Amino acid sequence: MPAELIEERPPADAPPPGRPRRTRVRELPEVRWAALATAAFLPAFPLDLAGAPAWLWGPLYAVCYAAGGWEPGLAGLRALRERTLDVDLLMVVAAIGAAAIGQFLDGALLIVIFAVSGALEAFATRRTADSVRGLLDLAPDTAARITPGGAEERVDVSALRVGDTVLVRPGERLPADGTVREGTSDVQQAGITGEPLPVDKGPGDEVFAGTLNGTGALRVTVDRDASASVIARIVAMVEEASERKAPGQLLIERIEQRYAIGVVAATLALFAVPLAFGADLTETLLRAMTFMIVASPCAVVLATMPPLLSAIATCGRHGVLVKSAAAMERLGAVTRMALDKTGTLTEESARLRGTQVLPGSGLTEDEALALAAAAERPSEHPLARAVVTAARERGLRLEPAADFASAPGRGVRAVVTGHTVQVGSPTALLDGAAAPPERPADPAPLTRGDDSVRTAVMDGCPVRAAVAEVEDSGATAVAVLVDGRPVAVLAIAAPLRAGAAEAVAALGRLTGAPPVLLTGDNKRAAARLGEEVGITDVRAGLLPQDKVATVRGWEDAGERVLMVGDGVNDAPALAAAHSGVAMGRAGSALTLETADAVVVRDELAAVPAVVTLSRRARRLVAQNLVIACVCIGALVVWDLFGHLPLPLGVAGHEGSTVLVGLNGLRLLRTSAWPGAARAGRRDAGS
Repeated sequence: MPAELIEERPPADAPPPGRPRRTRVRELPEVRWAALATAAFLPAFPLDLAGAPAWLWGPLYAVCYAAGGWEPGLAGLRALRERTLDVDLLMVVAAIGAAAIGQFLDGALLIVIFAVSGALEAFATRRTADSVRGLLDLAPDTAARITPGGAEERVDVSALRVGDTVLVRPGERLPADGTVREGTSDVQQAGITGEPLPVDKGPGDEVFAGTLNGTGALRVTVDRDASASVIARIVAMVEEASERKAPGQLLIERIEQRYAIGVVAATLALFAVPLAFGADLTETLLRAMTFMIVASPCAVVLATMPPLLSAIATCGRHGVLVKSAAAMERLGAVTRMALDKTGTLTEESARLRGTQVLPGSGLTEDEALALAAAAERPSEHPLARAVVTAARERGLRLEPAADFASAPGRGVRAVVTGHTVQVGSPTALLDGAAAPPERPADPAPLTRGDDSVRTAVMDGCPVRAAVAEVEDSGATAVAVLVDGRPVAVLAIAAPLRAGAAEAVAALGRLTGAPPVLLTGDNKRAAARLGEEVGITDVRAGLLPQDKVATVRGWEDAGERVLMVGDGVNDAPALAAAHSGVAMGRAGSALTLETADAVVVRDELAAVPAVVTLSRRARRLVAQNLVIACVCIGALVVWDLFGHLPLPLGVAGHEGSTVLVGLNGLRLLRTSAWPGAARAGRRDAGS
C-alpha cells in the first residue's frame, strides 16, 4: 500500500482534537522518586520506633535516602561547580550527617519532605506549560484561502498573510483575526471578549482567530499574521505575567542560599576550630553533627506547610481547589478585588428572563412563548435553546413546526399551527413588519445606543418601546412575529449567580476597597449587573489586553489584586494579578491552569471564605515560625555555649517539629470552613 494512503492513527493516550495533552503524574521523574522514598520510609518508621532489628528497617532507610536524595544531591554538586550552594544539598548533607551518628529517622524525614515538595512543584510547572501550549489549539491548523482567480485552496494557517481572504463555513473556527468581507453569521466569541451570547457578524465587522462560526458562511479578510492574533497575544501575556512573579522567587532563593552557607560554615567551624586547639575528635564530631541536626530547618519547613496544607484540604472538602501552598498564602494578602461578569457573577447559560406580550396580540404569555419555542425548537442557537428550555420548564405543549428556515443575524421562520412565526433580532425583523392593531407602524428602525431614536420609538410604537425596555435592563431582546405582526418581545439574559451580591459585599469588606467589574460585555448590560450586585466601578467593553493593563496598573501602584474569572480572555489578567481564582464549571482549560484557585462548584460565596481561611493560615504560619525559630535558636545556643546531649538535642528538635505541626493542623477542624465563611461575611480585617 502506498505510504500516502496509510492512515496515521494517534497514540492511544492522545488527547481529543483541540485539547492539550495532560501531564500524567507518573510521567514526571521527580514524582516517581518521591513516591519511592515515601514508600520506603513509611514501613521503616514504625519498625525503627518499635525497636526492631536494624536489618529490618536499615535497608528501607537506605532506599529512602537514595531515592529521595540522589537527584537534589547531584543537582547541588553541579551547582557547586557554578559556585552556588543549593539549600537542597544542605538538607542532603544534614540527612547524611544525621545517619552518620545513628539518627537515621531524622535524616529520612528531611529527605521525604524535600522530595515530595520538589515533585509537587515539578507537576504544577509542567501542567501550566501544557495548558499554555494547548491554547494555540483553539485556532485551526489549516484554512480555506480564496485565490485571486476565485478558487479555493487549503493552506496552513501559518501561511496566511495580511490581505488574504479566507472562507469560513458554518461550524468552523476562524483561522485568523480579520474583517468580514461577505456573508452574515453568528459567532461565539465568549472565550475572547467575554460576551455570553453569540454576536451577529456581517460585512465590516471584526472577528478573532479561534472563535466559533455559527450558521452562516463568512468570507474574511486577514488583518493580522497568526503570531499577532488575539489568541497568540493571550499566550504571550500569560507567559509574560507569570515571569513578573519571578523577583519574589529570586528573593527566596537568595535567603536560602545565605542560610545554607551560614549553616555549612558554622558546622565546619564548629568541627575544625576545636580540633585545631587539640579537642577530642569524637566529641568534636558529635558536637558538629548535633549542631547540624538542631540547626536543620525541619521545624521551619513544618511551620509553613501544615497551616497552608490544612487550609488547602479544608477548601478542597468544600469545593475549592487551591493549587499550592504558595497560592494559598498569596490569597490572604490581597488588597483589591476584580471580577469578570459572564460565568463569574452570572451563570454561563442564557435563560428567559421575561415575556412582554404586546397590546392587541390576543395572546397570553404562555401562548406567545409556546409559539416562539415551537419555531425555535429545530435551531441550535443558544438563544433558541433558552426559549425552548423556558417553555419546557413551564410544561407548555410545543406544536410541530414546518418549513423551518434560519437566517444568520435575523432569526428563524417556521409555520406553526398554520401561522407563520418569526423569532429573532428586533432590528432585522421589525423593519417592514406589520404594526400592532392600535398604532401605525413606525418606519424608523431601532438604533442601539441612540437615545433620541430610542425616545422616539418608545413614544410611537409599543413593540419598539418593549425592545428598548428589555435592552435597558441589560438583557437581549428577541422579537416574536406571527403572520408578520409583532406579538411579543422576549428578554433573555444570563441569570445572576446565587449569592453574588453577598459575596461582592464580603470581598469589599475583606479588602477594604470596593470591588471592580472588568468585562468585555456592553456597557448597559454591565452597568445593570453592577447595580444588582453592588459594584459601582464598572469597566465594560474590555479586551484581554485591557484587563491586563488595568490589573497591572493596580499592581504597579502597590495593590495586591485578586482577579476572579472563567474564560480564556480572563487568563492573562489572572496571571498578571497577585492571585487568581477561576470558576470551575465554566472555566476554560488555560484559565483553570493559570488560576491559583478553582471554585469547582461555582459558588461565588466560597471566594471570601477562601481569602479568610488564607489569612488565618498566614497567622498560624507566623506563630509557627516564632516557635520554630525560638526552639532552634535555643538549641543552637545551648550546643555552642554549653553541652547539649545528643538525645536531648534530637528530642528538642523533634519536639519543636511536632509542636508546630500540630498547631498548623488546627485548620483541619470541621469548624474551620463555616467559621471562615461567617468571618468573611462580617469581618473586614480578618
